[in-house]
Amino acid sequence: MTTTPVVRALGDLAHGSVHPGAEVCVCAPPRVLADRPDGTVVRSGPVVAKAHAPDSDTSALAARLSLASSPRLTGILLPPLADRAGKGAGAEGRTVSLWPYGVPVDPSDPDAAPWEEAAVLLARLHRVPPPRTLPPMRGPLKAARAVARMRAARPGDTAVTPVLAAWRGLPGWARAEAPVPERRDGFLCHGDLHLGQLVRYPGERGPWLLIDVDDAGPGDPAWDLARPAAWYAAGLLPSGIWQRFLGAYREAGGPAVRAVGDPWPELDVPARALTVQTAALALAKSVAEDRSPDEVEQLMIDACVRISSLPSELVSERAS
Repeated sequence: MTTTPVVRALGDLAHGSVHPGAEVCVCAPPRVLADRPDGTVVRSGPVVAKAHAPDSDTSALAARLSLASSPRLTGILLPPLADRAGKGAGAEGRTVSLWPYGVPVDPSDPDAAPWEEAAVLLARLHRVPPPRTLPPMRGPLKAARAVARMRAARPGDTAVTPVLAAWRGLPGWARAEAPVPERRDGFLCHGDLHLGQLVRYPGERGPWLLIDVDDAGPGDPAWDLARPAAWYAAGLLPSGIWQRFLGAYREAGGPAVRAVGDPWPELDVPARALTVQTAALALAKSVAEDRSPDEVEQLMIDACVRISSLPSELVSERAS
């Protein structure tokens, strides 16, 4: 296990919540599940401790944790072990929350990925009225930060040109520079949907639930469908899987797209934004890791080339 101070503190906190006081145990050592700038996650037995991003807004995070604890979201979101987070001792001042451990999607078995279950959970989430105290969904902000990270990592590099061109072609709300159009705003959104945000709980036979509410809030529900839509458009997600996902979402009454017909008038702009976000992160990470973009990353970069070549009025039409 990586032995940074934050990881050690989280391991101690998770383990201590399982075995309070001086209780003796024979637990396996705590295990790092994720260690990124936006969150460090460590598991000890049935408990997961998460140190949120150093720049997390404490009041916004508290509102999101309260959301995950709400009875209205039972069966949709995994609830935390407490609806409040605090500064973790030894966690370098970062806010820490505790969660039950859920069994994640098996990356070695893509055919068993719960696409339909994810779609139904999103449809149910989108139909819950968001609390008034909840801050906006952070999806567009995450895209803007990815572009800023790419720019900082590759100053003056022409490799970023098509990504920036695709970014500039998006409307202001998709770049976190303007409010979301009123008719598309006000739906409860996850904000960062991908298969890593689903777990079975309790245990391997439990139902699928959504995790990670750090970006949740009111916004355009199409944003939660944007990543699989972008993968489909880039050729990463087979048509059959995309149609199953979209069909399950529609059948469950999801409001992000029209019930029948072409879904792209609603999905086009968010899918373009997620394509740019993914490509920007790929270019930033490849510099940090001193490598070229891999095959999957290059597909998303190539998709930005195609996006940037489209007439700007087409993007404006899809955004309206």
